[in-house]
Amino acid sequence: MKELIKKEIEKIQEELYDINQYIYENPELGDKEFKAVEKLASLLADHNFVIDKGVAGRKTAFRATFDSKKEGPSIAFLCEYDALPGVGHGCGHNMIGTMGAAAGIGLSKIVESIGGKIVVLGTPAEETNGAKVDMVKKGVFEDIDLAMILHPSAGTSTESGSSQAMDAIQFEYIGKPSHAAAAPQKGINALDAVIMLFNGINALREHVTSDVRMHGIIKEGGEAANIVPEKAVAQFYIRAKERKYLDEVVEKVKNIAKGAEMMTGATVNITNYEASYDNLKTNKELSYAFSKNLKQVGIEHIEKAQEGAGSIDMGDVSLVCPAIHPYIGLDHPNVNSHSKEMADLTVTEIAKERLIQGALAMAYTGLDVIEDKDLLAKIKEEFKRNK
Repeated sequence: MKELIKKEIEKIQEELYDINQYIYENPELGDKEFKAVEKLASLLADHNFVIDKGVAGRKTAFRATFDSKKEGPSIAFLCEYDALPGVGHGCGHNMIGTMGAAAGIGLSKIVESIGGKIVVLGTPAEETNGAKVDMVKKGVFEDIDLAMILHPSAGTSTESGSSQAMDAIQFEYIGKPSHAAAAPQKGINALDAVIMLFNGINALREHVTSDVRMHGIIKEGGEAANIVPEKAVAQFYIRAKERKYLDEVVEKVKNIAKGAEMMTGATVNITNYEASYDNLKTNKELSYAFSKNLKQVGIEHIEKAQEGAGSIDMGDVSLVCPAIHPYIGLDHPNVNSHSKEMADLTVTEIAKERLIQGALAMAYTGLDVIEDKDLLAKIKEEFKRNK
């Protein structure tokens, strides 16, 4: 069966290279990835997937389904395709989208004989306002037995690990303008409140666990030096290893913000300016199965799972179904992620080779889960236990 999957993916490899190249050459920011969606959805439709666009209220989210109409698990391969401003595909989402679609197509060629359902999900805006969060909330994953996504890495391949839970919080302070020299006593300085917010958060750093990250910017800080700032805005990412502890930290940060409000008289409005992400809980049984298949397709060196310092919306998916988010290496460890050099690396010859290997490893893992009922049972038992 695996040899058949390999032949089917190799049949379309030139088309896969072209799509990967096209998305690289046409980078689109989150929720604006219309060209990428058209390419991926058209490819899947050509292989008899039923396409549903605009899922979960997101214009560039899609669901492509191939149902064997026979008993078996529902396996999801996830695609990302949003780019970074000024950088393009410096996170390799052109490869992620192409590999996810290719894996789905490869596995779809055999499920009519062995059963199961293949779902390829297009998930926009991972870099900003991750659509997976909305897709989880809207029930898109309710019929999914397990989900896989594969991310390129400039260096080596790595097992699926963890990511941090994250809240993106905006603090908008409204004060009262006045002439800063002639009548400062008549003003309420919103910028002072933001500065106190920063100082309070810096003091809090001593009293949180080492995994916590709190980093922010002053987005607005006044119009002119001789005017008491009427409005000031700060934006922060607050991260922690576990959602439960993150909620505790965020509450402390919000209290600091309210304290700055009381000290200055500037009114604070606290909002989330991007989607909140939960921490990734890798399903180890599924991860072991994937790593075994990645070695089978020629990737011998796979580093052990690491604790991620960043945050991804795949974390939300991992709380509703067994999920993995491993990395496939492109053998250029000196290239930094989120750079133009990384974007260029995704269309090299090594990237083409890894694209096919990554798609095969995901499809093979899906096959293993369909054929091995004991493996599926172990994956589900681990998920229930960790949940």
